[in-house]
Amino acid sequence: MRQTRFHGRYEDTGRVCAHPTCEEPGEFRAPGGRGHGFDGPGEWQWLCLDHVREFNAGYDWFEGMSAEEIYHAQAPGAGWRTEQPAYRPTAGVDGMPRWADYDDPLDAISARAAGIRSRARREAEMAMDGRFSREEAEALETMGLGTNIDRQRLRRRYSELVRRYHPDRNGGDRRHEARLGRVVEAYQLLRKSRAIA
Repeated sequence: MRQTRFHGRYEDTGRVCAHPTCEEPGEFRAPGGRGHGFDGPGEWQWLCLDHVREFNAGYDWFEGMSAEEIYHAQAPGAGWRTEQPAYRPTAGVDGMPRWADYDDPLDAISARAAGIRSRARREAEMAMDGRFSREEAEALETMGLGTNIDRQRLRRRYSELVRRYHPDRNGGDRRHEARLGRVVEAYQLLRKSRAIA
């Protein structure tokens, strides 16, 4: 199917217009009987250009909405109220500042940028120490450890982080699973390091 100069037009679909009295090709998609919802995308009906124009002229996007829902849908900030992971109360588990702790978004951005810079600086300092490779320095940072480390402290920190992030310890909550994976990878790298006594 390819589009032409009419926005939303698909030629050569092989469909006939869904209007009961029309035999023209159905080249334009319009919402059908069942709308989009939790169960997936809704049904579409295919119409010719004249009938899709007729459909659009009578289509009411706000049908079934209350006055308050219509107001919120038309507000300039519509769609901005969805909660992003960085704004959730559980954000900041990696030591970065939580966005929810700031009233001004620019302060939050500044604090996160400073955290990223200081983390990169710490990783560079550990790598420049000479004992650790760049990968090992990143692993130490992931584990929240410095260069003054021994195997016992590494194991203790690993156990602590696994208990903190494992879904079984969080009521089956799998939100921190990626973080747990990074901790396991970091530990596997560091436990083989010759720089750790």
